[in-house]
Amino acid sequence: MKKLIPVLSLIVLLPFLTIAQGYVSEKLLFGVAYYDEYMPVERLDKDVAMMKAAGINVVRIAESTWGTLETQEGVFDFTHIDRVLNAMHKAGIQVIVGTPTYAIPTWLALKHPDVLVITPTGQAQYGPRQNMDITNIHFKEAAERVIRKLMEHVKNHPAIIGYQVDNETKSYNTAGPAVQKLFVEYCKKKFISLDSINKVFGLNYWSNRINTWEDFPSAAGTINASLAAEFAKFHRKLVTDYLAWQTHIVNEYKRPGQFVTQNFDMDWRGHSYGIQTEVDHFAAAVPLDIAGIDIYHPTQDQLTGIEIAFGGDLARSMKGGKNYLLIETEAQGFPQWTPFPGQLRLQAYSHLASGANMVSYWHWHSIHNSAETYWKGLLSHDFEPNATYNEAKIIGKEFESLSKHLVNLKKNNEVAILFSNEAQTAFNSFGFGLQYNEVLRTFYDALYKMNVGVDFVDPTSVNIEKYKLLVVPALYAAPDSLLTRLNTYVQNGGHIIYTFRSGFSDENVQVRNIQQPGIIDKACGIAYNQFTIPKNTGLKGNPFGVSKEDNLLRSWMELITPTTAKVLADYDHEVWGKYAALTENSYGKGLATYVGFMPAPTLAGKIMQDVVNKAKITRDDNAVFPVITRSGTNQLGKAIHYYFNYSAIAAQATYNYKNGRNLLSNSVLKNSETFTLEPWGVLIIEEN
Repeated sequence: MKKLIPVLSLIVLLPFLTIAQGYVSEKLLFGVAYYDEYMPVERLDKDVAMMKAAGINVVRIAESTWGTLETQEGVFDFTHIDRVLNAMHKAGIQVIVGTPTYAIPTWLALKHPDVLVITPTGQAQYGPRQNMDITNIHFKEAAERVIRKLMEHVKNHPAIIGYQVDNETKSYNTAGPAVQKLFVEYCKKKFISLDSINKVFGLNYWSNRINTWEDFPSAAGTINASLAAEFAKFHRKLVTDYLAWQTHIVNEYKRPGQFVTQNFDMDWRGHSYGIQTEVDHFAAAVPLDIAGIDIYHPTQDQLTGIEIAFGGDLARSMKGGKNYLLIETEAQGFPQWTPFPGQLRLQAYSHLASGANMVSYWHWHSIHNSAETYWKGLLSHDFEPNATYNEAKIIGKEFESLSKHLVNLKKNNEVAILFSNEAQTAFNSFGFGLQYNEVLRTFYDALYKMNVGVDFVDPTSVNIEKYKLLVVPALYAAPDSLLTRLNTYVQNGGHIIYTFRSGFSDENVQVRNIQQPGIIDKACGIAYNQFTIPKNTGLKGNPFGVSKEDNLLRSWMELITPTTAKVLADYDHEVWGKYAALTENSYGKGLATYVGFMPAPTLAGKIMQDVVNKAKITRDDNAVFPVITRSGTNQLGKAIHYYFNYSAIAAQATYNYKNGRNLLSNSVLKNSETFTLEPWGVLIIEEN
């Protein structure tokens, strides 16, 4: 066993953090998570045979099974791992091995109770996964030991194509005394002096002022949004550093051609929903060879493809447009998600259309006990073929035959959404009934339904200026430098659309004491110093022709006075009617649109349609939701166009590109030709 790396402080980015060079897939991966440890009966050979019949060519193992792998401290049993690796290799199925650190074994919690995370509500109990303090020295020592033992054991196995570090990693709201000390050290390094902290956080309020470092209180109970936001930023950095630490260990053992990834998840609203509040995805993805994500979404009559596209666009953007791995998605999932016929296939190709090189289900079979008994896998509890499994067999065969045409799809989008973890934390502190992701998703969903391709950028992105249109939702907290950069972007010819409450505070969540919207007022050509909560208020004259209900404002309205801006809509109100609700302003060579209220989804769609048209964004306007088109360029240099019908009713669409070949039927489709998409149907055209 190699000498353990000393447990490093997580208050600074680890010195071994390097930018990964990336990983390029040779073929489409079609997979499942597989846990021999969970099986109630012996059936490995039968499972492998059924996987082969379904075209499964990759399985993911081990990330949940520390207690089976290390049965007591320093006592290792690789029986299940060896069985699966050998069986899969014999069958020609590749394997992704996960480090098993997100679910700790009983003996570790018993020997070191301090491993269990202390949150603001108390210490976690043993039982659930992700109940540990990722900064704890005893956890780190044990985690490094099991990672190294696992890697030493499997590193030369020919079945392995890559490794996953941890799983759905977060800081788990760690807030105990040890973490508070780390936070104080972090603040000392960043802010140097307490005078600086007291000033930028406004800690004189309610006697929150800190006069000596020894007096620094726990941030867990703070009422100061600035301090709370900094603590949230610190938490995200703990995750970034922790994943970099694990990646460094795995990199010591992995062979050339193998990859390291992580299974990121998104904000959860009963399904994958928006930007994760607890992880800085762009920073955390830096040391990884390829980004990975899990995407869970409603099906049956609620299947729209929006969550699939959102998660895929985010994962692709994590590595600057590179392809990604869909590490988890549902096959059957919750009972209410058992897919209609055709939906599993539609979903699989929807992931590929965003740039996924792997579609993998969680997981192979339905579990027979414990917490996830009714989260159903590809197979049901009886292990027999079912309608979903039989549909997976169709997908597997098509993936194999079409792999060279569909793998490594490259996207070239003209629109980006600028998101910010800092703005999200700050906005959510003062949401007035709204959450940041609700604002972001309202505008993302509008673009999706208009068949406008989208990338994501954040304040660290160096490629913001390449986009023709930037969508900036609720940029509540931002440094002067970012807002000035966005002004320059418009001045140089870019189009931008801001929503309400953008530019309001600086990066420390201190409200700017200048005309609002702070700094961007220059590009937007507007001013306001009052706002209110709308009550039965709409846009005067219903300028976008929506229903009466959809014309009503939601949650927020700013009382805007234009300085140089053109008014696109006023408020329909006996008092507030003199104020603008929606404006646009020519600034330099570009155009800035400002939405001073929270619109209903239908109204947001109409506003975005106007903005997209003025920015001259390329899109397939011959298709209307529920028909969705997604495009890219394949590794053969040919344009690929996906058509999806997210509806139980057959739909007509018109092909709007150069003559091409329908890859699924091997038939020719000509420009301007109209065709029918069957319910939950998919069509894939490769241009000649």
